[in-house]
Amino acid sequence: MSNANDFDEQNIINSIKELNEKMKSFSSILEKFGLDIITKMGQTNLKVNMLTDKVNELHKVTLDIKSLSPQLNNIIENQNNLENELDLIKSLITNLRTISSQPELASNEINRDETATDKKETIIENLNNLKQELKTLNDPQVVKSTLEKIKEDIFDFTGGHRICNEILKVVNRLNTVKSLSVQIDQENPKSETIENHLNEKITFWINKLMVKDKKGV
Repeated sequence: MSNANDFDEQNIINSIKELNEKMKSFSSILEKFGLDIITKMGQTNLKVNMLTDKVNELHKVTLDIKSLSPQLNNIIENQNNLENELDLIKSLITNLRTISSQPELASNEINRDETATDKKETIIENLNNLKQELKTLNDPQVVKSTLEKIKEDIFDFTGGHRICNEILKVVNRLNTVKSLSVQIDQENPKSETIENHLNEKITFWINKLMVKDKKGV
């Protein structure tokens, strides 16, 4: 009977030892599994942080590019203005060469060019009509088209005049707006509107043309 009890006790001890070993093995597996999870979570957080930094850098670059857009537009606009003014200068030089190649007339033989006079009156009439239309007209493209035609007529009549350059500046400004009620100077919010500026300029241009009878700057 004692032997049987000893055998049962030994079995229990062996079972406990076996169970302890399995528990240690299981604990080791759990510990390793936990470490793997922590490591992977750390790697994931690192990648997320790296991606977040890259997104922030991309956002900053995008803002920098957007901030450069007005400057680029100004450069392009200034380049277009310069090209237009250069074209006007070339035309003036060509016209001056043509005039200088013609024989000079004696002062008592200068005749009034009736065609030029008619041209001047037509230009003044068109300017007055435009001034009246500005009271109800608000389409920059319509005004632009009219001004370009008037500029061509003035160039034909005068052979080149500062009025042509002033009209060109207004036309370039009209290319950038959708209304005549905006400021003529886009960098100065306190400047007069395009409509008011045109009204004043038209009066000035008419007065300048009134004292001109033929070609000559």
